[in-house]
Amino acid sequence: MFVKAYLPLLILLIISGAVYGRFISDGVHGRDSDVLRLDRISAAEESACEQSYGFLPCTKTALGNVFLIIVYGYLMFLAATYLSSGSEFLLEILGPGLIGGLFLPVLGALPDAMLILVSGISGSTAAAQSQVSVGMGLLAGSTVMLITVIWGTCCIVGKCDIQNSAAIDLKDTKGFSLTGSGVSTDVWTSHAATIMAVSVAPFLVVQLPQLLHSTSGRHLAVLIALIISLTLLVSYCLYQVFQPWIQRRRLAYVKHKHVISGVLKHLRMRALGRLCTDQGAPNIEVLEKLFKAIDESEDGYLSRSELKALVVGIRLEEINLNENDAVEKLMKDFDTSHDQRIEKSEFIAGVAKWLNEARGSKAPSIEAGPDTMKYLADMHEEARREHHFLGDQNDESVEAVENPRSIAIKAVLLLLLGTVIAAVFADPLVDAVNNFSSATGIPSFFISFIVLPFATNSSEAVSAIIFASRKKLRSASLTFSELYGAVTMNNLLCLSVFLALVYARGLTWDFSSEVLVILIVCVVMGVFASVRSTFPLWTSLVAFLLYPLSLVLVYVLDDKFGWS
Repeated sequence: MFVKAYLPLLILLIISGAVYGRFISDGVHGRDSDVLRLDRISAAEESACEQSYGFLPCTKTALGNVFLIIVYGYLMFLAATYLSSGSEFLLEILGPGLIGGLFLPVLGALPDAMLILVSGISGSTAAAQSQVSVGMGLLAGSTVMLITVIWGTCCIVGKCDIQNSAAIDLKDTKGFSLTGSGVSTDVWTSHAATIMAVSVAPFLVVQLPQLLHSTSGRHLAVLIALIISLTLLVSYCLYQVFQPWIQRRRLAYVKHKHVISGVLKHLRMRALGRLCTDQGAPNIEVLEKLFKAIDESEDGYLSRSELKALVVGIRLEEINLNENDAVEKLMKDFDTSHDQRIEKSEFIAGVAKWLNEARGSKAPSIEAGPDTMKYLADMHEEARREHHFLGDQNDESVEAVENPRSIAIKAVLLLLLGTVIAAVFADPLVDAVNNFSSATGIPSFFISFIVLPFATNSSEAVSAIIFASRKKLRSASLTFSELYGAVTMNNLLCLSVFLALVYARGLTWDFSSEVLVILIVCVVMGVFASVRSTFPLWTSLVAFLLYPLSLVLVYVLDDKFGWS
């Protein structure tokens, strides 16, 4: 880590040597012929070139700025990598909740936020107005890249065989079958996709004056959009903080539902009659016989050991639940007297209560009829399937962290280093993009839309692809949740920074085509991913096609129709 920490200083030396005409040897030819020299920039060009911080190299030539964009982009990539590594170390020690839900998403969006901030914070209002297109290009490009190119790539590398509308972990025998191969995610990932689609609301608000062809309310619309964006950001962070608790509650409910259906199914098989009468009331005679059969000690009570014998064979291992846990659920629901044993009346009342829960909104005659076994079996299978798509982590081996103090120090150093690099080199990168745009005539928006997202989001992209390659529901869920979360933070945190910049400096919001692209990609992919949990391989083609479509759409709307 400390060796890598010196990379920025080394790169600065290389920049100075390359831009100002230092000698670089090819290591093959002789002394006179092995030296390659870049042409010096003319004095006139140098005088018109403003150095960042008064000492960082700059140039007005196209080739020189390409070199600077590559170097500064790599430094931003290092910043993103350090922030990502430090975040993972911190999460390893402190776990989810406040750290995983609030702190880490903010750090993930920090490089983009820095670039957006410096794109319009300095210089005159006119200069800031021309430079903010770099920030908007980065915002739109990051969002589109993550949810199209990276999403589709993760779908391909994480593909498994699809059976019964679900991808089978670690089984990949169907090759590149467009319908028989794909990935599955848990329900929480679908929720994350829904949140991502909702996060575009501030874009709609700030765009209203343009839609209404009004110029008087643009500044007010920016302020309202900023307030909405900050409100949604705080709400999203709170949701992330409490999400682990929500997941545990939901998982506990599904396991409880599985025990209910399993025990009732087991009782129905052992009963010498129906559990309910034709009117849907509990069949007291049958339930009394069942109680007597279960009460092996014949003491008039059901003990824990007798309950454990009852639940054996319900296939609780499918939901990572053992017999002792099932007994606890039975005792909690049936033992109303809290004397650690179940009387006959408590048993009958408990079974009746569970039958009502299992029946739900169904008519009593359905529960009482001959289809009872099928109904309970279907409910049991439904509970098992719900548990599968909830992504239970109880079977994941969690190793204790060795040397937490050392890891904590390493995490803090990485986070500080990444933050400093992002803060220092964001401004030079924006200057290099603008200078290259001036030298070539290429709009700075397209440079920031295509090139910069690969630098600032590369660590997230590599991490997502590596996780997806593990070919498990758990890893796929984590992969796509990270992508949806990164886009959500772009739409909320980075947009908040952008809107605050526009409002504080009195800039004009004139990014209709960019907003339209963000809306199309986020809404299409967000709604699509929120209504399903399994994605066949053909869905990756849809994602890939959205990227060039976005580029073409922005170009046509800007250059042909003059939207921006």
